[in-house]
Amino acid sequence: MSDAILSDALLDAVVDRIVPEDDGRPGARTAGTRAYVTTRLREDPGAAAQVTEGLRALAATAGDGVFASLAAADRDALLARHEQQPWFRLLADWVAEGFYADPGNGGNAGAASWGLVGYDPRLPATTGPVRPLPASRLAPDDDSFDVIVVGAGAGGGVVACVLAEAGKRVLVLERGRDIGLSSLERDHLRNQRLSVYGHNAGPDIDGEPRILVHPDGREIPVRPHEPGYGNNAAAVGSGTVVYGAQAWRFLPDDFRMATRYGVPEGSSLADWPIAYDDLEPYYERAEYEVGVAGTGEGHWSPRRRPHPMPPVPGYASRRFLTRGANALGWSTTVPPLLINTVPRDGRPACPECGSCVGFGCPSDAKNGTQNTVLVRAIATGNCTLATRTMVTRVDVDGRGRVAGVTCVGADEPQAAPRSLRAKAVVLCGGAVETARLMLNSACGTAPDGLGNGHDLVGRNYQGHYSPMVYGQFAEPVYDPRGPGVTTATTQFSHGNPGVIGGSMIADDFIMLPVIFWKRAMPPGSPWWGLAGKDAMRAAYPTVSRLYGPVQEITTAASRVGVDRSLRDRFGLPVARIEGVVHPETMRTAAFIRDRAAEWLEASGAVRVWSGPLLPVLAPGQHQAGTCRMGTDPSNSVTDAFGRVWGHDNLFVADGSLHPTNGGFNPVLTIMALAFRTAEEVTRHV
Repeated sequence: MSDAILSDALLDAVVDRIVPEDDGRPGARTAGTRAYVTTRLREDPGAAAQVTEGLRALAATAGDGVFASLAAADRDALLARHEQQPWFRLLADWVAEGFYADPGNGGNAGAASWGLVGYDPRLPATTGPVRPLPASRLAPDDDSFDVIVVGAGAGGGVVACVLAEAGKRVLVLERGRDIGLSSLERDHLRNQRLSVYGHNAGPDIDGEPRILVHPDGREIPVRPHEPGYGNNAAAVGSGTVVYGAQAWRFLPDDFRMATRYGVPEGSSLADWPIAYDDLEPYYERAEYEVGVAGTGEGHWSPRRRPHPMPPVPGYASRRFLTRGANALGWSTTVPPLLINTVPRDGRPACPECGSCVGFGCPSDAKNGTQNTVLVRAIATGNCTLATRTMVTRVDVDGRGRVAGVTCVGADEPQAAPRSLRAKAVVLCGGAVETARLMLNSACGTAPDGLGNGHDLVGRNYQGHYSPMVYGQFAEPVYDPRGPGVTTATTQFSHGNPGVIGGSMIADDFIMLPVIFWKRAMPPGSPWWGLAGKDAMRAAYPTVSRLYGPVQEITTAASRVGVDRSLRDRFGLPVARIEGVVHPETMRTAAFIRDRAAEWLEASGAVRVWSGPLLPVLAPGQHQAGTCRMGTDPSNSVTDAFGRVWGHDNLFVADGSLHPTNGGFNPVLTIMALAFRTAEEVTRHV
């Protein structure tokens, strides 16, 4: 058999049977999925060789007949003999990716599969209107400022706004781009929710690796879109451009975990140096100045004012989950979201599309720092935003006082570095990159890294271990009107028998069909052929998912370090990530998983399942804790205002500060702390 036949007739025939046409319903042939498979073969030579050898073996089993000419039932019978072979699973994965992902990938012509399963993206006909950031540029001779802010995300945008409106000259340095909405393609395989081959909001895929240390000692280089990297977006607005925008306040007991529960053996659990009441005014400020839609009902964080916008509507998901909660006697609430539910600040209300989390909002109704506080900061004339600028070190004088930063253009990393001076520097790069920058800024007065006199920078790395539980219902529960997250309970955040802490439990955002196929199919479902196609068509509209971001029990062994054996494209030692979650976190996760399953069953699910709870490497989403705040330099990296011990003009204003990370998405807490820290910086600059 020639390679031409292998690559054409035989491959066509196999792809056709992986997702066949039937009764007028489209299959891989109709949708042009073969073109997508051809792209994968071309871009992955190693996998292509594996598939080619598998096709040769398949052809050999066809005997004297040519596989492509056999009847459909005979082809299926032959394929069934190969379905456990790695080459066939790989090929089936490619076919499913092409068939169920967006048409832009070349394998779902006319969105044929979306009509098959009932997915409606509900995207507006046009994107916008989008208010661009006012133009700002770092002049070649402009090298001295009151404050330099490193990172333009949730913390950095807030800090820049407060300082600029207080009359300070502020420079914001961001290694990513001002991506805007026009460049945020809705690629279902390359986004911050499913990064199979890349993502849509930075950092650059090549040249910015990290080292992941496996518990067995293996050191694994990972790229930004690969599992274990712990990727946050790198762009103006950072994750606030593409996040799901859940804007929870932490509960009062989230600030005093060690006092309430004690310190488990092998953990570094600690109280915050501030209480909920200290942060409450800043929670309120973030809600009103950035823009949160919600209701305080059913959430037990005391508040003085209601949210500035009404909560998102609830459709099918809220109806059946409320039914189940009522049967169990549980209270529920609507998850607060940084999304306009009414027109606000010159931008429209949420269009209720079917692809929110992982993507920029097509109507600019999602509230991030890029379209709120950064706009205000630049409008003052006091704030300069320099994008595609990588800060390589924080500069310190001979007395240990921060003098400014050294940076280089991200598009020309080999160019001469530039030194910029400031009265204060605020680090807002996220838990991994802030710790890495401090460690890579070692100097004579701080030989182990800035703020690292007690070997604490990078330690206590945490995120959220989030058990996912799925339920299948007898009737459709999918509703195309997004964003999808509608209902939560917070009554299992604390006070659970036999476990430490807990989490809220909520339904999830609308899952894209390709994400559903990869992550949410009922166990034991067929995954190819007519049976696989029917299983996907039946499951997609009838499956719902609950999740709970469990408050992790911190350990000093979970940490971010630097690995000097591997350098990025800027010549800097890369981040080295190691550590596993504490056993008490696993116990709490099991408790939350069981409550989620109980809720789905009470809501009418006829089948409930979840994946195994396995000890995992250091966190993926919601990274925090690597520069924890405290009252004593011997057990913390900063004081209660984010000022780094030993460097009175160096501050941190991101999730690195969190001693514990709550049982909720942490972005509102990051913003609230940033408002508070920025006020402190203003008083001292």
